[in-house]
Amino acid sequence: MATAVRRTIAYSSLRIGAEHFGLRQIRRIILHKSILVRPFSAMTPNAVKPEGSAAQVDGGVALANGVAARVANGAPYAGANTLVPEAAYKVFRLAEEESASDWVKDLELDGAKGFQPTGQLITTPPKILVLYGSLRERSYSRLLAYEFARILDLLGCDVRVFDPRGLPMKDEVSDAHPKVLEIRELSVWSEGHVWVCPEQHGTITAVFKNQIDWIPLNLGSVRPTQGRTLCIAQVNGGSQSFNVVNTLRVLGRWMRMIVVPNQSSVPKAWTEFDERGRMKASGLRDRVVDVAEEFHKFTLLTREHAAFLVDRYSERKEKREKGRLLSQAEKEAAKEKQPVATSTSK
Repeated sequence: MATAVRRTIAYSSLRIGAEHFGLRQIRRIILHKSILVRPFSAMTPNAVKPEGSAAQVDGGVALANGVAARVANGAPYAGANTLVPEAAYKVFRLAEEESASDWVKDLELDGAKGFQPTGQLITTPPKILVLYGSLRERSYSRLLAYEFARILDLLGCDVRVFDPRGLPMKDEVSDAHPKVLEIRELSVWSEGHVWVCPEQHGTITAVFKNQIDWIPLNLGSVRPTQGRTLCIAQVNGGSQSFNVVNTLRVLGRWMRMIVVPNQSSVPKAWTEFDERGRMKASGLRDRVVDVAEEFHKFTLLTREHAAFLVDRYSERKEKREKGRLLSQAEKEAAKEKQPVATSTSK
C-alpha cells in the first residue's frame, strides 16, 4: 500500500513539474546530466548548462528533443522524466554505524585510486551504471551488485544502481514510460556498466534481459552503450557455472561495449553472504575486488576515446548521404519502399 502511495505521489510530482516547466525546460533538464538526480525545487534555469564532450552533449540534445516531441504529441506518460533523488541510486552506501566494520574500506587499492592515464583530459569521477537481475527481497545478484558498487565508490567512481522494479516488459509499452526513460538516460549518462545476474535454467533471467532490451543500440546519433566498458558477474544457487557470464559477454559485445577480460562467478551464493547481506571473506570475494579494480582501470583508460572507438566509416558515409544517422525503423521502411526487381524471360 505504501509503495503504491509513493508511486502515485512520484508520478503526480512529475506531471506537476512538466506543467510548471514546459517543454523547453524539459529539454534543458534532460540535457544537464547532473540535474537528472535533483528534485525540481533544486533547479533554476540559469544553472542548466550542457556539460561533457561534444558527442555526449549532442547525444543529450537528441534525447531531450525526442522526449519533448513525445510530450508535444500527447503520448502516454506525457511530461514524465527521471528526476530521481541521487540518494535513490546510492542505496548501497552503509549507515554510519555499519561503515565502521565495512571490509571494503580496508582494501589496499591505492594504485587504482591514484591511477591517471597519460595525457588524461577527463578528470571527473568515472560514471558507472549498475544493473542486477532479480526482484526477490533477498536478491543475491543485488547483494553482489551492491558490493561491486561499494568497491567502485571507494575507488572514486560516481556509481548509480538502477532498481528494475516497475520497469514494464518490453512490448508495445510506450518508450516514454518513466522507468524506460530512466534506464535509457542512465545509460547515456554512464561511462561504464556493471552487470550482475543470477543463473536460471542455464542462462540469464528475464528480469535482467528485459533491462537490456529497453536499452537500444542507438537512438539516431545517441549511443546508450557503445564504447562503454562492461564488468560482468553472476551468482549461482548451486555449483559454480559460467553460463551467465558467457551470455553477458556476448550481449556486451553485441551492444558494442568493451567487456573487461576478468569476470566473477559466485557458487552457492546463499552461503557467501551473511545475515546483513555482506559478502563473507573468501577467495571469491577477493576475485570480486580483482574484477572491480580491473574494470575501473579499463574505464579510465578508454572513456576519453569512446567516441573515437565507435566512429565508423559506414556511419560517416550515411551522415554525408542522409544528413544524419537513420534509425533502424527508418532503414526498414526505406527498404519496403524500394521497388521489387522483376526478371523478364524471352
